[in-house]
Amino acid sequence: MKAMQVHRISSLAEDPAPLVLAEIPSPRPRDGEVLIRVSVCGVCHTDIDVIEGRTPPPGFPVVPGHQVVGRVVEAAPGVSAVRVGDRVGVAWIYSACGRCRFCIGGSENLCPEFRGTGRDADGGYAEYMVARGDFVHRIPEVFSDRDAAPLMCAGAIGYRSLRLAGIRDGETLGLTGFGASAHLVLKMARHMYPRTRVFVFARGEGEKTFAAELGAFWTGDTSDESPEKLRAVIDTTPAWTPVVEALKNLEPGGRLVVNAIRKEESDKAGLLRLDYASHLWMEKEIRSVANVTRRDVREFLDIAAAIPVRPETEEFPLLEANEALLQLKNRRIKGAKVLRVS
Repeated sequence: MKAMQVHRISSLAEDPAPLVLAEIPSPRPRDGEVLIRVSVCGVCHTDIDVIEGRTPPPGFPVVPGHQVVGRVVEAAPGVSAVRVGDRVGVAWIYSACGRCRFCIGGSENLCPEFRGTGRDADGGYAEYMVARGDFVHRIPEVFSDRDAAPLMCAGAIGYRSLRLAGIRDGETLGLTGFGASAHLVLKMARHMYPRTRVFVFARGEGEKTFAAELGAFWTGDTSDESPEKLRAVIDTTPAWTPVVEALKNLEPGGRLVVNAIRKEESDKAGLLRLDYASHLWMEKEIRSVANVTRRDVREFLDIAAAIPVRPETEEFPLLEANEALLQLKNRRIKGAKVLRVS
């Protein structure tokens, strides 16, 4: 099968084509696993984190990609949740141990044996992949494959972020950064909290225009002061500066939810500008988002189908995965980028 592989840690700024096309044997499912013929795979900033070494794989080569949609073509013994022919998705959570206190308590995203798709196991930048049958998700028929791909991570992690923000209908919400995840959060927030006004902070005029088109109450630059203090802000950027800038816009007791696996080292100067009195005082909170659970993915898919959420997407063929990643790295974003695999 054809696959795009990462063979070493590299910076996209120095190596704009870190993925290498390879012809490799198709994987075989073991007990409890399914073989999936991949249709599409979304492109996520976490893929860049894997490539650039902020969250490195345990070994090389590895096939990235964790927003996977395809069909089950083989089910090994021990699989009961899905069967051959089912259309399924694979998210960032590839597996967890199922035995530790986190898994038993419903927080499998914090499991010490958490494995990420496309990092700890080969992902969806390939014609076929294997996954555990109990960690794949049925895709509602209302979505096309292309629409469903960003929902597996950008949507699910956005849903978890919105839940952790803890807002009630009518309370103000800020979004800093407006890419694949944030545009889905805005759509969800408008459905789940119709009286909530959403304030969007973004660097580019295109992003701000896009947010306004989707119903943002107000848009401004990352460093702007919002016209009123906000109950919660969700940060979806790879940088530190938006985190610090968002804190100044929180009301007393407000909460900042940081939706990122890693922050880029090049922006540490933004963190150095943190001032306790203006940014953190008055019992403001900062909460990180760590991965997703299967429950997050499945609850979100149900909500997204009911709305229904229609992601804005831009499609690339698999062989142009490097170009899609480079555009994402350079913040050339409107919605989500999706690779067409088959």
